[in-house]
Parts: sequence; structure tokens; C-alpha cells
Amino acid sequence: MWIRAGMIYRTSFVVTIFGNLMLSGLDFVGILLMFSQVDSLGGWTLPEVAFLYGLSVTAFGITDLLLGSSQVLGARIRDGSFDTLLVRPVPVLAQVGADQFPLRRFGRVVQGSLVLGWALFAVDVDWSAPKVLLVPVMLVSGAAIFGALFVAGAAFQFLAQDAAEVQSAFTYGGTTMLQRPPTLFGTDLVRGVTFVLPLAFVNWLPASYVLGRPYPLDLPTWVTFMSPVVAGVCCALAGLAWRAGLGSYRSTGS
Repeated sequence: MWIRAGMIYRTSFVVTIFGNLMLSGLDFVGILLMFSQVDSLGGWTLPEVAFLYGLSVTAFGITDLLLGSSQVLGARIRDGSFDTLLVRPVPVLAQVGADQFPLRRFGRVVQGSLVLGWALFAVDVDWSAPKVLLVPVMLVSGAAIFGALFVAGAAFQFLAQDAAEVQSAFTYGGTTMLQRPPTLFGTDLVRGVTFVLPLAFVNWLPASYVLGRPYPLDLPTWVTFMSPVVAGVCCALAGLAWRAGLGSYRSTGS
């Protein structure tokens, strides 16, 4: 329904898609401007940073397209309109993801994919079977990890009722951080996004293996291939949090 509504005015739809593509591309323009003054960023070359950027933006864009609407959940809880989702014979989380579905966000996926495609050709890598397989694994696992963050943030809104910006700090803020090399950040932060909030498994850890770059933490090589396992654990924990939040809902005035 929302897709049909968004495409009624075709010209407006195309302009919106193009505008979203350009706006999301400004992040990479900023990276290009930095590399116009330096040869490397934290020891990483432009194609290597573009590789990180493309992986992060594409994985996040897929999740943002499917679950980005969960940020309006707090408003629905406050005004009582969330009750209408509970009486329909459709999973509530699916309705939350489809609520006001913004197809224009597909522009972020396209833009990230274009940068990633260029980086795959430009980066200096001795490609092997494990490295080739890690690229789609990173995209799928990264989208799942970001999805877990969106669902967990939505679950938190049952308690806070207005936590959209808190959720954005970990989702949009997370993808922005992952667009830069891990060598730019302090060791404590790298430990936090590796062992506490495992965003490093979206691209930092596996990409370091693909590019032959040392990771700031001394970790065994097999950790590089743990992204699917980490994604599965994150999704399971987010599912439990969602069930707990949904079970605690008592309509407005609670």
C-alpha cells in the first residue's frame, strides 16, 4: 500500500530517490575530500576505506529499508495507534517494518553498492575463495546485526516511549563509525564494539582479513569468520527483547 502511494506521483518519486541517493553520497564525498589532502587514513588507502564504506552503507541500507520505520514506534505507543497493529492477523514486527514504508531509502543501498563495486576492483587484494565468500557473508551478516539493533531499539521504546534518537545513536551512528578504519579509534572503543556491541563484525574484522590489515586487537584468525554466528546471537537476543517489550505493553496510560 505504501509503495503504491509513494509511486502515484512518478516524477516526485524519482526526484526523491535521486535526492536520497545524492544526500547519502555526501558522506563518501567527505572521505574523498580528506584523501585529496592525505595519501592514507589511519594507514588505510582510499580503495580500502571505500571497501569499508561500501560494506557498511550497503548492509545498513538494506536493514534501514526493511526496519527503519521502527523509529516511529514510540509515537504510535504514545498516541495509542499501536493498538491497531495488535488486532490484525499479521506479526506486529512485520507491520512495524512496513509502516509508512519508504521506498526512497533504496537510494542508500544503490549508492553503497556502487562504492563497494568500485572498491572491489580498485583494492589491492590477492583474492582467494575464503576472501571472495566473505564479501556476501559480510553484507548478509551486517544487515542482520543492524536489524538486531533496530529491533532492540524498538523494544526499548516500549519502556522509554520516545527513544528514536537513542536508537539512531547506535544504528545511524554505528554505520557512520564503521565507514572509517578501526585504527582511527581508541583501543577501548574498539574493544567495546568488538565484545560488547559487536558492530566490528559488520565489516572491521572480516574486512581486515580480506585486506590483509592487522586488527587493533590481537585476535585469532578464526574470529574473522564469526560474523554469521554473532549475527545469529544478536538476532536471538533482539527477538527476546522484542517479545519482552511487546508483552509489557499495556496501551496508553500505562
